Amino acid sequence: MKNIIDTLKERGFIAQMTHESEIYELFGKEKVTFYTGYDPTADSLHIGHFLTFMAMAWMQKAGHRPVVLLGGGTGMVGDPTDRTDMRRVMGIEEVDSNVSRFKAQAATFIDFDDDAAVLVDNGDWLRKLNYMSFIREYGVHFSVNRMLAADTYKTKWERGLTFFELNYMIMQAYDFLELNRRYGCTVQTGGNDQWSNIIAGVDLIRRVDQKPAFGFTFNLLSRADGAKMGKTAGGAIWLDPAKTSPYDFFQYFRNTHDADVRQYLCMLTFMPMEDINVITSEGASCNINDAKEILAYEVTKIVHGEEEATKAREAAKALFSGCGAGGNAPCFTLTTCQLGEGINILDLLVVSCLAPSKSEARRNVTQGGITIDGVKITDIAHTITASHFKDGEMLIQKGKKTFLKIVI
Repeated sequence: MKNIIDTLKERGFIAQMTHESEIYELFGKEKVTFYTGYDPTADSLHIGHFLTFMAMAWMQKAGHRPVVLLGGGTGMVGDPTDRTDMRRVMGIEEVDSNVSRFKAQAATFIDFDDDAAVLVDNGDWLRKLNYMSFIREYGVHFSVNRMLAADTYKTKWERGLTFFELNYMIMQAYDFLELNRRYGCTVQTGGNDQWSNIIAGVDLIRRVDQKPAFGFTFNLLSRADGAKMGKTAGGAIWLDPAKTSPYDFFQYFRNTHDADVRQYLCMLTFMPMEDINVITSEGASCNINDAKEILAYEVTKIVHGEEEATKAREAAKALFSGCGAGGNAPCFTLTTCQLGEGINILDLLVVSCLAPSKSEARRNVTQGGITIDGVKITDIAHTITASHFKDGEMLIQKGKKTFLKIVI
């Protein structure tokens, strides 16, 4: 049977590993219990979380046991990683509400039946800790100098790092120790921005309990233009259909940059590598737009189910069918908050998923590819206001075949 580490490497997941040869041997000889943590900083998971769930799902398919750790405790502090400002401090009720939503979404990707996986909230132990006892027992194992050298805190040092935030790494390391003791969890995984925190947990287990512990990280997805994957002018791409509709979710991937299609097919779908190689190889019979449609359908099917994926694909086909009158064109609802006193044409194209980025939107406009209600727009500074909507709607045409009805 193929070692899952080989599969993860082949599909582009693996970024860094603490003990590569030992990890490879471990996953090759026994069923491994591993974990990934998710802090409930919003009321829904987003596409960045989806990447790590896909990696966990591949590992579970290979016979290993995932522990999905929800941060009912760490979420009350907030991870300072990749932040220049301090995260908003959430109340207990908001944290618990977000945790409950994450629990429901996690079951979409991970099988929890018959102890095949574990779902746990670190609030169960972190909220009960006696601070003095905790610091006396575990604080001695953390060097402040080493912590401040970590990327987690380095970016915040000049702008100000609070003692409140400094506790986060210690708590995450303690999570790993607790999961090791409760469930025999020997491996922590996460996005590559979690590398410093993961190392801290590995070191704590080895120091305190003298047990083997390991960690590895997954590559973070970014777009070909350098932007963080999953961000648009309208915000994150959420997994909750009430926050990002299945159609908008589908369209986000349908509008993927050509250079990103193969990477996303490898990391965000269960398609065999043989099939991915066929449709993305140079000179493939499947053109890039067909590959994008396959990508969008496969990802939407995993997140929202086959029925919603099929409906989104059919709506997208109507969008590209050349429905000049707009009667059958899919609709995008622009909120009054998004419109405000006016929205720039580039922002509108991106938030409606007609363009995957501002640079692409700018190219569409300057090359004369955008028409609104029959009027060609060539000024990138053009602003859309409420007065442009007739009976609350307008029709945007991109190129010759793409139509989208915007309603407010």
